Amino acid sequence: MSATKTANFQERQIELHGWPVRLTSYRVGDKYVVQADNVSPGACLARFQGDTLEEAESQAISKAKHLLGKTQRHAV
Repeated sequence: MSATKTANFQERQIELHGWPVRLTSYRVGDKYVVQADNVSPGACLARFQGDTLEEAESQAISKAKHLLGKTQRHAV
């Protein structure tokens, strides 16, 4: 049984189309993983991995922007 080590764990919050989005990133081996989730309900919007942090983060942000751009807000 091999143990997989994660490194460079970080979280930050950004805003996309008026929605708060948390970006969680970390490195597993030689790949970077970035997950974008909607902060309020905590729903995963996108999860990508790439050779660089910038590549994975760019893909996750792009997918999250696309999904949140289609989401309509209703006045409560």
